[in-house]
Amino acid sequence: MDGIAIELPLFLLATFVGAFVAGLSGFAFGLVAASLWLYVLTPLQSASLIIGFGLLVQGYSVWKLRAALDWRRLWPFVIGALLGVPVGVAFLTSTDPRSLRLGVGIILIAYSLYAFFRPQLKLAIAMPPAADAAVGFVNGVLGGLTGLAGIVITIWCNLRGLPKDVQRATFQPVAVVVFATAALWLGAKGSFTLETARLFALGLPFLLAGTWLGLKLFGRIDDATFRRIVLALLFASGVALLF
Repeated sequence: MDGIAIELPLFLLATFVGAFVAGLSGFAFGLVAASLWLYVLTPLQSASLIIGFGLLVQGYSVWKLRAALDWRRLWPFVIGALLGVPVGVAFLTSTDPRSLRLGVGIILIAYSLYAFFRPQLKLAIAMPPAADAAVGFVNGVLGGLTGLAGIVITIWCNLRGLPKDVQRATFQPVAVVVFATAALWLGAKGSFTLETARLFALGLPFLLAGTWLGLKLFGRIDDATFRRIVLALLFASGVALLF
């Protein structure tokens, strides 16, 4: 950003809207915010702020949902994610980013359309820990590659028909793990700059306000509405990745 004040309103608006969407749905902060940030920020600044802000948004939301956390359900996802993030980061130098975006975008669009038209499951489907760990690993790899910290587990929870509180209490803590691991990698590479820190400080109040408002609205919607919101955001995320 050339002189922070030039494009500041756009940056702050994107931060607020991204935080509101993440507070409401539990994910998609990076996709929403970066869709505008990339017009005024460098890709490295955008990636660094997605991770920094994402940690706060997800961490705050996890704290608000702490009563619903079940570590017996979470540990396979967490272990898988911890193993997957370094693999994703390692693939960054050998993976064509355009092909990756296209592939992920097509998967998100196909799944959201399929899930929207299939009947909603009435009972949550139980899965063995090994399956959850495998999903966590894939989620970690994709998070390390793209910064999409919770997309795979979001789909997994939605596919199994879990209640909205259980869904968020599953994929959001894992997203925190993915963001924190990625932040350690970026920090070790010296990717955080003074300019990025200034943008972080400026956007923080808008981030907190958007997250608070999104969480307030989340408490007023039912499981069916939450499912539709998640599927709509998955579809929009897929379209954004394609174009």
